[in-house]
Amino acid sequence: MKNTLDAKALETLLVQAVKDFAAATQFPIVFGGYQIGGIATVSAVEGNRTSNLDGLRVAAERGLGGRALVEARPRFTTNYERSMHITHDYDVPILSEGITALIAVPVVVGGEVRAVLYGGARQRSGPGASQPGTSFLQTTSTIAQRFSRELSIHDEVQLRLKAQLLEQPTVPGPLLEGLRQHHAELRRLATDVRDRALRQRLHDLEQSLTNLGVTAMPDSTPTAAVLTVQLSPREIDVLTQVALGYSNLTVGNVLGLTESTIKSYLKSAMAKLDASSRHEAVAQARQLGIIV
Repeated sequence: MKNTLDAKALETLLVQAVKDFAAATQFPIVFGGYQIGGIATVSAVEGNRTSNLDGLRVAAERGLGGRALVEARPRFTTNYERSMHITHDYDVPILSEGITALIAVPVVVGGEVRAVLYGGARQRSGPGASQPGTSFLQTTSTIAQRFSRELSIHDEVQLRLKAQLLEQPTVPGPLLEGLRQHHAELRRLATDVRDRALRQRLHDLEQSLTNLGVTAMPDSTPTAAVLTVQLSPREIDVLTQVALGYSNLTVGNVLGLTESTIKSYLKSAMAKLDASSRHEAVAQARQLGIIV
C-alpha cells in the first residue's frame, strides 16, 4: 500500500506538471512520463486525439525523448516526420496525433533524469513552428525546474518517513491485537453516546489508540491518510470490526445495522481505499493510520 500511495502521489505531480507545461507553452498536445531503468513511460497526456501515446515506452537514445534522456537537455525538432537527427521508433503514435514539431524536456533531480515532458505542435504556425527562442526555452525550463523541486521535496518526505518508521519500536502481536479490540469497542460505544462532550472525549481517546497502533506498525504511512482517503465514520466503524475477523452478519449485530447495510459500507470503503477485498481494505486502512 505504501508503494501504491507513493505511485499515486508521483502521478499527481506528473499530471499537474503536464497541465502547467501545456498552459505555459500553449502547445496543443503535451505529455510526459517518468524514467525508470532507461525507459520513460508516458502516463499523462493533455490535448490528445487518440490513446496511442498513453503507455508509450521511450528507451534511452531512441526517438527525441530518448535523446533528451541521454543528453539530459531539451531536444527539439520543427519537422518530426523528416528529422534526420533522431530514430523513428515512435512514428506511429506521434504521427497519429498529427504532430509536426516536438520538444522533449528532461526533468533532472540530483543529476538524474527522472522524467521527460513533451510539447507538440500540429501545424506549421504557432508554438513549435520554428526554432524556439530564448524566452520559450526559459519557459519550458522553468516548468521542468519546478517539477524537479517538487520531486525533490517528495523524495525528502519519503526518506524522512522511512527514517522515522525505522526508529519506531514495534509492539508484540498480542498487545497489538488487544489494542485493536479496544479501539473497535471505543468506536462502537461512541456511536451510542448522545452527550457531545463525552462523545468528543471518546473520539479523542480512540484517535490516541489509532496513533499508538500506527507507531506499532513500521510499514505504515500515517501522514498520507488525510490527504488521500476520506472514510465516513460509519465506514471506519465497519472496518474496525471487520479487522477483528468478524463476518458481515456479526458486524451488523455489533453495530446494530443490517447485514446489507454493512456490505454497502464495506463496499464503499473498499472503493475509496482502492482495495479488491475486505482483507486488503483493512490492511490499507491500517497503513494509512485510519484504524489500528
